[in-house]
Amino acid sequence: MGSSVRLLCAAALAALQLISVSAQAVTPLILLDSTEGALETSISSAITDMVSTNEGLSVSPQFVLVDSQLQDQQRKDFVCGQASSALSAVVDLTWDPVEGVAEAAQLSDVPWMKLDVTNRPYIQAADDYLKYANATDAALIFQDQTGMNQSILYLLGNTMLRVVVMEGLETNIVEDLKKIRPTPTYYVIFADTERANQLMAEATSSGLMTKDSWWTVVLTDGRAAGFNQEALTRAITNIQPAAEACCSLAGLAADCSACPADFQLPSMTAKQGMMAILQAFVQMTKDGRPTAVKQLNCALTTAVSDTFRKDYYARLQPAAAVRKSIRWEPAQHSLLPDVAMNLWQMNATKQSNLGTWSLPGRFAVNPDHVFTKIKRHFKIGVIVANPWTYQKLDSKGRPVLDDAGQPVYDGYCIELLDTLAEKMEFNYDLVFPEDDAYGAKDVTTNEWNGVVGDLVAKKTDIVIAALTMTSEREEVIDFVAPYFDQSGISIVVRKQEPVYSIFRFMTVLKKEVWFSIVGALVVTGLMIWVLDKFSPYSAQNNPDNYPYPCRTFTLKESFWFALTSFTPQGGGEAPKALSGRTLVAAYWLFVVLMLATFTANLAAFLTVERMQTTVKSLEELARQSRIQYTVVSNSSILEYFRNMATAEEELFRVWKEMTLNSTTDQAKYRVWDYPIKEQYTHILNVIQKTGMVTKDSEGFQKVLENKKGEYAFIHDASIVRYEVYRNCNLTQVGEPFAEQPYAIAVQQGSHLQDEISKNILELQKDRYFEGLTAKYWNASLRGECPSRGDSEGITLHSLGGVFIATLAGLVLALITLAGEVIYHKNKSQTKVTTMEQKKIGVSVINVNPHKE
Repeated sequence: MGSSVRLLCAAALAALQLISVSAQAVTPLILLDSTEGALETSISSAITDMVSTNEGLSVSPQFVLVDSQLQDQQRKDFVCGQASSALSAVVDLTWDPVEGVAEAAQLSDVPWMKLDVTNRPYIQAADDYLKYANATDAALIFQDQTGMNQSILYLLGNTMLRVVVMEGLETNIVEDLKKIRPTPTYYVIFADTERANQLMAEATSSGLMTKDSWWTVVLTDGRAAGFNQEALTRAITNIQPAAEACCSLAGLAADCSACPADFQLPSMTAKQGMMAILQAFVQMTKDGRPTAVKQLNCALTTAVSDTFRKDYYARLQPAAAVRKSIRWEPAQHSLLPDVAMNLWQMNATKQSNLGTWSLPGRFAVNPDHVFTKIKRHFKIGVIVANPWTYQKLDSKGRPVLDDAGQPVYDGYCIELLDTLAEKMEFNYDLVFPEDDAYGAKDVTTNEWNGVVGDLVAKKTDIVIAALTMTSEREEVIDFVAPYFDQSGISIVVRKQEPVYSIFRFMTVLKKEVWFSIVGALVVTGLMIWVLDKFSPYSAQNNPDNYPYPCRTFTLKESFWFALTSFTPQGGGEAPKALSGRTLVAAYWLFVVLMLATFTANLAAFLTVERMQTTVKSLEELARQSRIQYTVVSNSSILEYFRNMATAEEELFRVWKEMTLNSTTDQAKYRVWDYPIKEQYTHILNVIQKTGMVTKDSEGFQKVLENKKGEYAFIHDASIVRYEVYRNCNLTQVGEPFAEQPYAIAVQQGSHLQDEISKNILELQKDRYFEGLTAKYWNASLRGECPSRGDSEGITLHSLGGVFIATLAGLVLALITLAGEVIYHKNKSQTKVTTMEQKKIGVSVINVNPHKE
C-alpha cells in the first residue's frame, strides 16, 4: 500500500516537472515598424540572455514588420493574417500602435503590451522644460526623419505648444524658419553629440541664433562630453541622459558612473523591455501557472476568458520593477523607459545645473537656479493716424527720439500694444506699410496692400490699428475679439465762417429798394412843399382861417417832415390843406408798410444767419450739388460705397427682370417709377469725380481750407470725432452709419488669435478700454472753443452799424452846430458893420448939408 502511494507521488511529481518544463515555451508575436527591423537584434539578444539564465525557458519569437503607411484596418488585417495559431503574447513596438489588435488580443485572452522604443522621453523632457519657461511656440529640429516622425506622433494632442518640426538645417530649411510668422522664440535640437555640434554651427553661421531666441540641445547618445561647448556664441540649455539612468538601461553594474558611448535609447529599451516580458512568463512558471498557448482571433466580438491575461499582468509589473529601467503603466498596458535626464544651462565658458527630469516626477527645477524668461519678438503693423498712432513731440514740437535715434510713437494703439506686450511678455518692432494704407484688394491681381497686405505676406505678425472687420479681409486674415466700440462712418465739414459786417442791417433790403425809399422821401418832400405853397387852403395862403401860429411848409420843412415821418414820433404838424393831408396820409401808409417790412425782414434775416447749417445727413449730402465730398482711396469706407452701389445695381437688375416678366404673380411689381433711390451710386460717382485723398490728414486739411463749408470728408467716425473735439472749426454732420467694430488682426491660422482674444476679454472685464477711450476722446475739450453766437441773441457785429449811424449823426450835429455858430457870428459881424456904415453916412450928410 505504501509503495503504491510512493509510486503515484513520484509519477505525479515527474508529470508536474514535465508540465513545468513544457510550460516555459513562450511564443510572443512581436510587431515592429517596417523601418525598425534593426531592433530584432536587440530583442534576440534579450531572448538569448533570458534563455541562458533561466533553465528550461524556450522562446520562439514571431516578428511581423508593419508598414506604417497603411490604413488602420489594413494594418490590423495584415497582423491578424501573419499571427500564428500558437501565441503567448503580443508585443507592439510600432510607433503608432496597430489599431484593433489590442482589442482582439483582449477578447482572445492573449496579453497585449505596448513597448515604447521611440524618442518619447526626449520629447517629454523638452516639452516640460518649455512649459516651465512659459513658452508658447518652438521649432523642433531633428537629425533624421525617424526622430521627426516619432515626435509628431507624441506631440499631436499632448502639448499646448505651437511647434514647427524640421529635419536638419539645410539652406532651404533655414530660409523657411526665417519666414515663419510669428518667429519662434525657442529652438530645440534633437541629435546625437556629433550631429548636434554640426547643427549648432549651422544655426550660428545662418544667423538663426538671434538675441530674441533661446536654443536647447537634447543629446540622444552617451557622448555628452564631446559636445562643443567652447563654440557657443550665447547661452543655451543642454538636456542629456543621466549617467545612472544610462547605466541601468544598458544593464551595467551599479558602480557605472558614465553613459556608455554606444548608448541608444530605442535598442536598449527594446532589450530591457523584452527581458521584463519574459521574466513575467518565468515567474508564472515558478508560481505553477502554465504559459498557455492562445489563438489570436480577430473576428471575436465577446471575450472567451480573461484569466490568463490577468495572471500575466499581475506578474509583469514586479518583473519590470526589478529591472529599474522599465516602467509598467497598467492603464495603457505600456512599458516605458524609465530614464532620467539632467538639464544644464551653459555658455562657452561655464555651465550650471538647471534641474532634472524623470518620467514619474517630470521636470524639477534646481532651487538655486535663477530663471530668466526669454521674451518673444513680434513685428507689429501700424498706421500713422490720430489718435491711434502718432509721433510723440516735446514741448517745442520736435519729435522725441529713443536711445537708438528712432522716433517714439504714442497713441491709443501704442498704449494698447504696450499693455498686451506686458501681459503676454513679448518685445516688438513697429512696421509701417509702404503705401500707408489699411488694406484693399486689387481687383485685377487679387493682391492686398497696406497693413493687411503685409500681414498676408507675413511681413508682420500682428496688426494693431483702426482696422475694421470686413468679410473681404476675413478671407485672408484672422481677427481677434474687438477692442473698440462700434465705430461707423461719419461726415465732417468746416463750420461756415460768419460774415461779420457792422452794416449788416443794411443788407436786409436790396440797393434798389433803399434808392426807391430815398426817392420816395425826396418826391414826397417836394410835393408837400408844392401843395402847401399853391393850395389856397393852406395855412400860409389862408391866414384868416388860422389866426394861431401854424407850420409853414417851406422846402426845408417839407423834407424834414418827410424824413421824420419814419420815426416813432412822426413828422409833426401836418399840412392844413386837404390835398396836402391826402398826400401825407398816403405817405404815412407807405412809411408804416415799409417800416413793418424792414422790421420783419431784419428779424428773419438775423435769425436765419444764426441758424445757417450745412447738410444734416448722408441723404441730404447725396441730394445736393453745392458741397463736394470725398474719401480715402483704398479704404474700407470706399469699399463700403462700392459694395452699396453694386447692391443698388443688382437690385435694379432684379426689379427690371420682375417688371418685364409677364407672369401674373409678378404683375404687381410693374410700376412706373423705380421704388429704390440710387443714392450710393450717385455718391460713388461724385467721390470719383471729386478725387480721393491718399490719407486722412489730407482730407481734413481740404475741409479746413474751404472756409465756406462746401467740402465734406467722409471718414471713420472715431477719427472724425477726435478731430472735431480738437478743432473748433470742424463739425460732425449727422449720426454715424455702417457701424463696425475695430479688432486686432493676425495671420490666418495663427495661434496668437486665441491668446490675444483672451487678454482682450480680460482687459474689457477690467474696464481698461473705457479709461483709454475717455483719455483720447474727451468732449470737454470742445468747451474751450470760442462762442460763435449760435445760442446767444443778436450780436453787436450784426447791428453795430446802427450805433455807428447814431454816432455819425451826433458828430454831424456837432459839425452843424459849429457851422451854425460860425455862420451866426459872421452874420452878426456883417450886420454890425453895415449899421456902422449907415451911421457914418448919415453923419457926413449932416455935416455937409450944402456941399453943392
